[in-house]
Amino acid sequence: MLISHLKLKNWRNFKQAELPLDKRVYLIGANASGKSNLLDVFRFMREVSMASGGGLQKAVESRGGITKLRCLQARADTEVRIDMTLLEPADGGDVRWDYTLAFKGEGKGQQRILVSAEHVLRDGTVVVTRPDIEDKRDPLRLTQTHLEQVNNNLGFRAVVAHIQSTTYLHLVPQLLKHADAISGRLMDDDPFGQGLLQRIAKTPAKTRGARLRRIQQVLAQAVPQFNELRFDQDKTTGMPHLEACYQHWRPHGAWQREDQFSDGTLRLIGLLWALQEGDGLLLLEEPELSLNDAIVSRIPLMVDRVLRKRSASARQVIISTHSDALLSDVSDAACVLLLESTANGTQVRPPSPQESSLIANGLSVSEVLLPKTRVQNADQLGLFA
Repeated sequence: MLISHLKLKNWRNFKQAELPLDKRVYLIGANASGKSNLLDVFRFMREVSMASGGGLQKAVESRGGITKLRCLQARADTEVRIDMTLLEPADGGDVRWDYTLAFKGEGKGQQRILVSAEHVLRDGTVVVTRPDIEDKRDPLRLTQTHLEQVNNNLGFRAVVAHIQSTTYLHLVPQLLKHADAISGRLMDDDPFGQGLLQRIAKTPAKTRGARLRRIQQVLAQAVPQFNELRFDQDKTTGMPHLEACYQHWRPHGAWQREDQFSDGTLRLIGLLWALQEGDGLLLLEEPELSLNDAIVSRIPLMVDRVLRKRSASARQVIISTHSDALLSDVSDAACVLLLESTANGTQVRPPSPQESSLIANGLSVSEVLLPKTRVQNADQLGLFA
């Protein structure tokens, strides 16, 4: 399944935003323009859809309440609204699903979050529309979405499953290197890769071995003296580990565990594992961090090749980036979305016809679009005293 269209109202930086989405999407923009907040729309919807440990109330509360979610430019209109269009492959052609969720604060009493609209359409036919008669009889029902209720989402279960399969990755290497010392509770969707080793351990041995061999092939090209990657489980503590062998003056090389890996190596392993794990939407936030530009420039190609080798080649990937190197290898300008901050909230747009023409005539995406994301008075930063 593919999310082909997204429309937002009063979501964080975005008073109004409407954007087309493809199988590969690259989000670029200045600092604080809303790239992370745009990715968070999909994480929010995933949390709402989880019947256990999720739901609308928790998803809003975990983000600091609706006042932190609602766009600062929103004045009279306090409703937050998310519209998504999804395409489900089928023998007779794609099935189109339209899902809408709108909500706002109760404004009195317990200050609960109430669903002001929830609609589901399948190829234009209404599956769900709320508020309905039952909601009017019992307003307490509006504290929950049908998305999170297994008794009410049978008619659009494919949409629910796809939203729940969303994966977000912004791996923080230190959480892996110092896992024993930190030993903290994992966040629900493990956004910072703290549970990467546990997820690898839970993967069936045959599948795990095949994935690690693919990662090993990439590391052999990207990491100096790298020779072999293997999984190991400590027999005493039961803790899972990754071990890498590096060519060395010793005949059999030298083995190191993940706490000795470089930050870039760990981030690259996390990226490559995530690409092979699951079939849902994958959100990658600044995957270029800690990586050499020569590697970063090949990330778009790695994404396409890894997914092409799998049966799930249609998996959708959305990447936020500041990297000139990463965008230099993106040939299709149509898959890039530019976030621009304005007095009326952040606007999202694809390249203009003029920008697309420049790219089609030989300039790179980074040469044409990245200058538009740079701080105008950056030359004054060095004068800070």
